[in-house]
Amino acid sequence: MRKAPNALLRAAAGWRADRIADPVERLRFLRHTLGDRCVWDPRSDVGRAFFRSRRTTMVLALGALLLIPAGTVTSASRLWKRGPIVTVQANESGPETFPNVWLVETTSGFETYSNGLRIERRYEIANEPRKYPIFRRGDEDAGPVEERTAPSGIVFHTTESNQVEFAEDKTRTIRRVGAQLLEFLQREHAYHYMVDRFGNVWRVVRESDSANHAGYSIWADNKFTYVNVNRAFLGISVETITQPGEAKAQATPAQIHALRVLTEMLRAKYKISTADCATHAQVSVNPDNMQVGYHYDWASNFPYLAVGLPDNYAVPAPGLWLFGFTYDPSLVQVTGQAFWRGLLLGEDQLRQNATAHGLDVAAYRKELEKRYRQVLSRMKTKTELSKENKG
Repeated sequence: MRKAPNALLRAAAGWRADRIADPVERLRFLRHTLGDRCVWDPRSDVGRAFFRSRRTTMVLALGALLLIPAGTVTSASRLWKRGPIVTVQANESGPETFPNVWLVETTSGFETYSNGLRIERRYEIANEPRKYPIFRRGDEDAGPVEERTAPSGIVFHTTESNQVEFAEDKTRTIRRVGAQLLEFLQREHAYHYMVDRFGNVWRVVRESDSANHAGYSIWADNKFTYVNVNRAFLGISVETITQPGEAKAQATPAQIHALRVLTEMLRAKYKISTADCATHAQVSVNPDNMQVGYHYDWASNFPYLAVGLPDNYAVPAPGLWLFGFTYDPSLVQVTGQAFWRGLLLGEDQLRQNATAHGLDVAAYRKELEKRYRQVLSRMKTKTELSKENKG
């Protein structure tokens, strides 16, 4: 990366960055112009210049801090010890509300709901009952804070199956291929739901049970961290395939409508936060090389807004800043700008936390990796983990 050659360029870069509203674009500009160190790192020349230029503001802020009651300062210091809390989350605009959806009719072959959702049950099977630990975000090495049996979130997948041209004269073939796919998913206990190309919603694994869909995976919301979300999250897969380039997949209008009403029903039933709805690419990790994005289905182009969710591509990648995972250039090449936002913001948060702990990024990353290994060892035996981490 290019380094700023003199103080004038550093000052100009800081002035320009202050006028870039989008945090990802601001981060990209600073990295390109000033190099690897962030402007808030006081150990760098850039950081020292940044803090000198804001000395008056910081002195006033420190004076205000001294006026805070002692008990409050103690609580704040504990947060500082763990590092800054991320504020870029999808559901922080106010108190969250949940859809109002209820079951209208249930038979051995289907269920219908008040929002028009119909679930086909022909391929429905049982699996291992769901039970999983959750961890307090930022304090994962203290161990689980509770165990749950109800799902906490949703992971969206693509089936990556054979695709026939979506045309009227191919209808019979499309239906036959879809039936073969459902039989395969049933054998593999893969996903809780599959949305076929006509927008039909098929239940595969019962909601009360875990499914083999997410593999090694990490997600976090404002309060909790979820490790290996096969058990913690429901898996919904869309019958489509990822296209080369920016890892784009396409959903038909019927599939998008089905995703919307299915997501509404599940959020209403289990009080699932919009912050806990993510794509497989966003949660997938590889513990062997400590890199994110082992799977990259829906790395871009997932229709978050059309499904009634915020754009969760803008959430900092939890694997990066909570457990020190990295990524390689090949992941950047096959994914798109939507996915890069989470990577950049995750890196940004990692650097801020490293500075707060008085460590360089490499040393801090090693500590986070130790934390992840400890959490993983607490979860279950390696044999049990490998059984359900084929996703």
